[in-house]
Amino acid sequence: MSSRSVRSSLRLAARSLPLLALAIAWPAQAQYKVIGADGKVTYTDRIPNPNDGQARALNARTAPVAVEPELPLELRQVANRYPVTLYTATGACEPCQTGRTLLRQRGIPYAEKQVLGVEDSQALEKLSGGRDAPTLAIGAQIVRGMSPDLWNSYLDAAGYPRESKLPSSYQYKAPSPIVERREASAAPRPDAQPAPLQAPPPEQVQAPSGSIRF
Repeated sequence: MSSRSVRSSLRLAARSLPLLALAIAWPAQAQYKVIGADGKVTYTDRIPNPNDGQARALNARTAPVAVEPELPLELRQVANRYPVTLYTATGACEPCQTGRTLLRQRGIPYAEKQVLGVEDSQALEKLSGGRDAPTLAIGAQIVRGMSPDLWNSYLDAAGYPRESKLPSSYQYKAPSPIVERREASAAPRPDAQPAPLQAPPPEQVQAPSGSIRF
């Protein structure tokens, strides 16, 4: 082989090395690029854990993907069996805020639904038999009104842990209306005012009994 051919072969090999390294580091099946806290870059076909670092979907031109943190097994099982929904009113609703605080301090993953109009009020009444704020749903069990002891009793019965097991990166989602709006851009009717919500008096709050409906 001539010296010219040897030099050509070496140049071709040098150009091929970066491509080969990229093929090894970025498998064909990879869907995410993850940049760790130490700056190390890895590629994976698994949905990254938030603790792994900053994740970006490959071929995406947008910001890094938001990865939902995975709940611990103990919490995930009970949340799947008995999902928790908190129904609240807008504005200055102190019992509603008390309910949020209780659920978050205990580490309960929940969805919050708010009464924003007549349709929401009617939907809440159909669901719970009243228009109390707040109302808590644990699976099929409905608890109207704010009573910390009562809420904790039902959460205990469902199997939720007493102390928070939520990952440090867990974030609660913003409240949404009870009834899904098909035309979000449509202006509300002037007469479409939310029906008043009221917390039940203390004597209406009943302790859990053998008729718990989970």
